Order: sequence, then C-alpha cells, then structure tokens
Amino acid sequence: MTATVTMTENPLLIGKGLPPFEAIAPEHIVPAIAHLLPQLEAELTALEVSVKPTWSGLVEPLQELGERLNWTWGIVGHLMGVKNSPELRSAHETVQPQVVKFWSKFSQSKPLYEAFKALRASESWDSLESAQQRIVEAALRDAELSGVGLEGEKKERFNAIQLELAEATTLFSNHVLDATKAFSLTLTNKDEIDGLPPSLLSLAAQVARSAGAENADAENGPWRITLDFPSYGPFMQHSTRADLREKLYKAFISRASSGELNNWPLTDRILALRQEQAALLGFSSYAELSLASKMAPNVAAVEALLEELRLSSYNAAVKDLEELQAFAKAKGAPESGKLKHWDVTFWSERRREELFAFSAEELRPYFALPQVLEGLFGLVKRLFGVTVIAADGQAPVWNKDVRYFQINDESGNAIAYFYLDAYNRPEEKRGGAWMNECVVRASFVEAGVTKTRLPVAYLVCNQSPPVDGKPSLMTFLEVETLFHEFGHGLQHMLTKVDYAGASGINNVEWDAVELPSQFMENWCYDRATLFGMAKHYETGETLPEHYYQKLLAARHYMSGSAMLRQVHFSSVDIELHHRYQPGGSETVIDVRNRIAKITTVLPPLEEDAFLCAFGHIFAGGYAAGYYSYKWAEVLSADAFAAFEEAGLEDEMAIASTGKRFRDTVLGLGGSLHPMEVFKSFRGREPSTQALLRHSGLVAA
Repeated sequence: MTATVTMTENPLLIGKGLPPFEAIAPEHIVPAIAHLLPQLEAELTALEVSVKPTWSGLVEPLQELGERLNWTWGIVGHLMGVKNSPELRSAHETVQPQVVKFWSKFSQSKPLYEAFKALRASESWDSLESAQQRIVEAALRDAELSGVGLEGEKKERFNAIQLELAEATTLFSNHVLDATKAFSLTLTNKDEIDGLPPSLLSLAAQVARSAGAENADAENGPWRITLDFPSYGPFMQHSTRADLREKLYKAFISRASSGELNNWPLTDRILALRQEQAALLGFSSYAELSLASKMAPNVAAVEALLEELRLSSYNAAVKDLEELQAFAKAKGAPESGKLKHWDVTFWSERRREELFAFSAEELRPYFALPQVLEGLFGLVKRLFGVTVIAADGQAPVWNKDVRYFQINDESGNAIAYFYLDAYNRPEEKRGGAWMNECVVRASFVEAGVTKTRLPVAYLVCNQSPPVDGKPSLMTFLEVETLFHEFGHGLQHMLTKVDYAGASGINNVEWDAVELPSQFMENWCYDRATLFGMAKHYETGETLPEHYYQKLLAARHYMSGSAMLRQVHFSSVDIELHHRYQPGGSETVIDVRNRIAKITTVLPPLEEDAFLCAFGHIFAGGYAAGYYSYKWAEVLSADAFAAFEEAGLEDEMAIASTGKRFRDTVLGLGGSLHPMEVFKSFRGREPSTQALLRHSGLVAA
C-alpha cells in the first residue's frame, strides 16, 4: 500500500523550476490536479472581478496562472511520452477531463476577453513592444477560436466537444502504442535472418532477451523483430525474405485497425467532432479553423503549394519505381515483374548500395552518438557563437540514460539548458522524435530586481541504444533527425524575447515552426560539419572522402518519391479536414484512395489502414497542418541558401550570416509575424527554388 502524500510533499505542486523526476510517481497526479484546479479556479474568478485592461493588470497575472497549471500538466504529458505505464495512463485519464474543462473556462472568460479588447483599443497600445502586441492579438484570436463568443447550448456543446476530442485523441495515441507493441516476429532459423545487418541482429537479440529468452545472442538467436522503427526499418531494407517482409509490412500498415485497438471508429468520430466545432465557430471547415492561426493565408494557398510540389515530383517518382523494377529484374528477382509495397524499400536499398557503393549500415561505425554531439555542438559554435557543455548530474532525470547540457554565450554565461533522451525504449516510450519545452524564457521582477528565467528544452530521439559494449551507432538518417530536433531546441533556447507568451517557439505560427529544425538538417551535408563528427568509433579514422561524395550523390536518390509521399500525406489531411463529410457517401478510406490516384505511384493495398496510425493528424498538433512540413521546408531551404550564397567555405561569412539568423529566426520567436521575421533575415519573401534545387528536382 502506498503512503498518503500530503500536499506539501507532492512534487507536482512545486510549480516552478526543473521537475524533480526522481520523486514523481503516477500516484501524485490525481491528488496534485485535485488540489491545484480549485485554487486556480478561485484565482481566475477573483481576477475576472478585479481585472484592469493593462499589461500588468491582465496579461501578467493570467500568464502566471496558466504557467502553474502548465508546469504540472506539462510534466505529466512529458512522462506520457517517455515513461508510459498503465498506472500513468490511468491517472492521466482520470484528471484529463477536469484539466480540459479548466482550460475551456480559462479561454472562454468573457471579462478577460473584454479586458483584452479594451487593452487593444487603449491609448497605451502603441507604447507596447511588438512581442506584447502579438501576445494580446493571439489571446483575442485564441479566445475567439476557443468559443468565447458562444452562448447557452452552443457553448455547452462546444465544451463537450473539447472534452470528447481530448479523450478520443489520447485513446487514438494509446491504441497505436499498444498495437505497435503487441506484434512481434520471433525468428529462430539462420535462413530467416538472411541479409540482416549485425546492428539489427544485436538489437533483435536484445529485444528477445528482454522478452524472456535469456540466452538470446546476435549470432545464434532467437531474434525478435518488432514494429518499432529501429527494428522495422532496417528489417524492411535488408531482409532477403520477401515472405517475411510481406508479413511485417502488412502488420505495420494495419496497426490499430481491428479488435480492441481499432482506430477506424475514432478517425470518423474525431473528424466529425472537429467539423462540428468549426461550424459552431462560423468556419465552413476545420481546415479553415486550423489555418486561422497559421502563416498560410487559406486552404487555396496550401493546395497551390502542394500541387506545385506534386507536379515537380510525380514524374520523378514514376521514374524511380520504373528504375527499381528494371534493377530488380536485372538481378533476377522473382518479384521484379511487379514490385510490391514490401519490395520497394528492400530494392531501393540494394540499388542505392550499387549506385553509390555503400549501405546505410556501413556508415554507422562513423556516427557514434558522442562524436555526433561533438560535431553538432561545434557547428552551433561556428554559426551562432554559443558553447554547449555537459551538465550531467545538475538536473534530475526520468531515465539513467538521459543527459543534461548547458549552453553558454560568447562571454561564458549560461543562457539555456536541455535534456537529451536519445535511445528507444519501446516498452514505455512513444516512437518518433520531438522537442518540447520544459521551462520557457521570461523576465520578471522579484523584490524590485529584474531577473531572467533561462529556457530549458526536452530533446527526445529514438535511436538504437548502446548494445554489446558499443556506443549508440547512428544511421545517417538518425543523425539528420538529431540535428532536426536540435533546430527546434535552438529556437526555444536562443530566443531573445522576455515575454513567455512570445518567447522561443511560443506564438510562432505552426507552419513556420519547422523552419529552424529543417534548416539544421542541411548542415549534415556540409563538408566541415560532416568531417568534424564522422569518425570511426574504434579507430578514430575520419570518414573516407569517397563516402562523403557518395552521401552527396545519394542525397537526391528517390527524392521525387520522398517529396510525393509528403504531398500524399498533406493532401489526405487537408481533404479530410476541408471537404470530407463524416457519415456521407465517401468513407475516410475512399478519400485516401481517391487522393492516392494522383499522389502515389503504387496505390495502397486493400488492407492498408495507415490512417489508423496517422497520429500526427489524429492525436498530434498536425490536423489540417501536415502541409506545414513542406511550407516550412520552403522557408528553411531558402534560409540555408543564404549561407550557400555567402560561401560555405568562408568562416567569416558563415559567422556573420549565422549571427543574422540567430538574431532574427532564432531570436525573435513569436514577437513578429513569421513573414516579417523571414524578410528581416533574407531581405525578401521566400521562393520555392532552393527547395526544388536541394531536392534535385530542378537543375542547380
């Protein structure tokens, strides 16, 4: 039996600073929220009575109130992603409805909304900084999008939808996690592992050991293959057994589509609720509601970009598939007449190896995590003048492998910190990679002295852990992923804005938020950066030049297919949230298959239930926003082109362009509209040319 925790001892009620992870347990969640919400509600009610339409009388107390709940609830959300357990889920499920109800009350407060309007109309408006004005304007817009203008039954219905959506999207996400975990393929014969690289065999034996086969080893098995990406991806690339690839592929694309974990009913329910929500707010579709707070002006602009990219990539993708078929045929493959979905990854990897004479696996020994971090930190010093130093032990962590780092400015003063949780733990951690805020930068006055609270970021990846005494050896794709997440981290950590509501990534339009992350990926191909980190983990030998040339050559390999895939996802997302009518003549499957006719070259299989695992749009923040990856990639490619134009070999030019990037894109956060931020860096509006050139889809 657990001892009862008094509220003074509950670590989730500290309300500020770094979370004391070692002290937090799932049983703290329900009492913490039960204690905190009534307090905050009383304060909200008191503020509604005494509110003054000024910055200090309205925005500051409201910010403080929101931050206290964000601190506690943010920790719970973080742990749901990195330390998931039945106890945690159950506690989350118990209190989530109350948290959602509180946020609805908070965002629908009429007195506060009227106070924001009065502040906007007041004489003091012009004396506010642009960051402050953007925070007020965002508060007005968010209140309107949260139903502040609704009355009576409409308001009740809107709030009921908010509640049901929160539950449905959490359930969707849990189903995907459970379905991914539920399937595994245990291999016992040598002929079943034909073609598999040593790194996957080590991982598969380790997974088998943790599932109870204590004598499993890389050489003799048994080997357990799962749908977790570090296992699934390499298996599909390298297994010579088409029958096993088919089995795994079909399991992967049908995740969460049947039985107790069936997400099909949830996809329709979520879409219907979102549509009803949009209608209550006066929008003709959820996509229009979603774009009301984004950089893209309207659905037409999004669809125009997607169509431009589709036209640039479709024929290239058709050619990719034809070349793969011909290649497989030349190799005498029985499947070559008509490559199936589970053959494409395998044959594209074989063709890549032959064309560029290297495999993704061959490069792993050159990308040990410690070296890659050294290269990444060296790059940010070159570009932005900041120094990253290890600060392990200075912050409590949720897992022994999590690391902690400090960022110093040119004078050696600490300006930010971040956690790095690099390795996959499929039993408790969701797949993918992400950056999240732990602490947001802000200035505040304490006892008459102005202090600045330094930002802290969570950086989470899912690469192979150190196995059999070797460090974590990364694929080049994992290196790019780490750089990507670090880009998000830099925008959070190098912000110069002192108001939490527009600091870092706060108040940055969603479709512009991928700019710094995608920008950082480009540096993985930069000579100085790559050679600074690609060193063999045993011999220390630098990556041979021929590999670098091959990486550059391989960069455009099948880029038409990769671009078309993103266009497919984005188009399906927009269509489902803009034109689809739940319960109408078309099902969500029909919509996807109709769009697939012009956005895929291999139509989806009949049993393809990809939508049941499309967490980005059904459980993440990308609903009617998946296009953001491409929208922001236009910005990021154009931003990187500024460095190319300055000269990548010219250290002085790189440093001065880097300083401009740091002061604008990274520094200004949400204090200006992203188009203004981009123009202040680039001197003009963005163009798609750099993206098409970087993708090899137009001539350089």
